[in-house]
Amino acid sequence: MTSPLQQKLKITGPVVVTANRLTDGAVVYWRADGGWTTQLPGAAVATSAAAARELLGAASVEQTSAVGAYVAPVKVAADGQVQPGNLREAIRSTGPTVEARSETRSEARIAF
Repeated sequence: MTSPLQQKLKITGPVVVTANRLTDGAVVYWRADGGWTTQLPGAAVATSAAAARELLGAASVEQTSAVGAYVAPVKVAADGQVQPGNLREAIRSTGPTVEARSETRSEARIAF
């Protein structure tokens, strides 16, 4: 398997580096000052392959709190708001699409 740093990055617009936090699996984004944030607006945005490679390299070195770092597309609105750039990242940024199962059957309720 090829390391993410060795793969050729094809950047066609703004991107961020994202991963999952080791302690709870939460989606995290690499900040410009180094370190992770759970807030997409706080992520460092790259617009070139070289800049994306640099962010990915920095994020990949820090593997004690997050795993599986990769480059993800984003959209930057005219007002500077950063938003997910595709459906996968939109789903990841808002959390699971299903509710967690109840611990016991007696706790499970179906509302009609």
